[in-house]
Amino acid sequence: MPPRPDTAKMALTAKLRDQTKKAHTDAVDAFLERGVANVIGLAEGIKWRNGVPTGEPALLVLVTNKIAKDELRAEDLAPGKLGDMQTDVLDVGYVFAGGEATPRETGIQTLAKRIRPAQGGYSVGHKHITAGTIATCVYDILPGGSINPPVHGVGIPARYYILSNNHVLANSNAASLGDAVLQPGPFDGGTDPADRIATLSRFVPIMMTPATPVALHNNLVDCAIAEGPFHDLNRELYWIGEVPGWRRKALVTVGTVVRKTGRTTNFTTGRITAVNATIDVNFGGGKVARFKEQIVTTNMSAGGDSGSLVVTLENIAVGLLFAGSATAMIANQIENVRSLLRVEVAEQIL
Repeated sequence: MPPRPDTAKMALTAKLRDQTKKAHTDAVDAFLERGVANVIGLAEGIKWRNGVPTGEPALLVLVTNKIAKDELRAEDLAPGKLGDMQTDVLDVGYVFAGGEATPRETGIQTLAKRIRPAQGGYSVGHKHITAGTIATCVYDILPGGSINPPVHGVGIPARYYILSNNHVLANSNAASLGDAVLQPGPFDGGTDPADRIATLSRFVPIMMTPATPVALHNNLVDCAIAEGPFHDLNRELYWIGEVPGWRRKALVTVGTVVRKTGRTTNFTTGRITAVNATIDVNFGGGKVARFKEQIVTTNMSAGGDSGSLVVTLENIAVGLLFAGSATAMIANQIENVRSLLRVEVAEQIL
């Protein structure tokens, strides 16, 4: 039986991140320009030896699958160090933007029914996609809600929204503002206008190949909001409950146990394995988008779960799920989602 990992040694603390962040910044662009086919990213994390975490900071080379050293060309081997920082290799599988349910999906109970008020975890989608997941419901940041200084606004929000991914609510940049958003999503039987719950309000465009070379991408988020009537929207997450606050990206650490509720795999838990990941994500049809500052966890999702809100065991929001594979899940930092969409996910910074 393999030794049981020391939980404390699975964590990359905020203090250790000062070392890995500088090393990542210095190395990431030149390293990814090498164009090694199996390598899709670089992130911050911890070193593992013989299947056991050491607690030592490391830069993690993200690969679609681990290949034995003797089967690789010398120029394709991950270097033992990048700058002054040791490296390790993390298998994240073949990463796809996993927002939409597929006809091949079988054997999993889904949160696919119509529900009013709608809450986090349930099926949703732009009228021209299949289905993704509601993260939670949000509102515009009120005056005084800037995080510098961290003083929150007070007042009555003018509008209320469903939060999810661009590729769930805005059809991967192809939608128009005002388009119908259905709950449940079309794959789950939603029709327009009978199941229209909201209309597309804002989304952050995603830079993709072949329109833009991957080296020029500056994607931080895959996110969008759709405005709906207050009485149809519920901020709670199904099975998880209320979200009392959100966490700054500098305090989101490797080793943290997280959970989510999603349309396809329901309630799942995982552990953060890497942060500040620069990673190439496949959007299908030959389109690839490079994302920066991403969270990587153990596998905790499947097709149709994208848009799920990722929270800690204390229900503090840390990420917005948007992609994954058979071995990993990828999420945007919730701080980036909040600031770029200008919405309030929760009232406290925790």
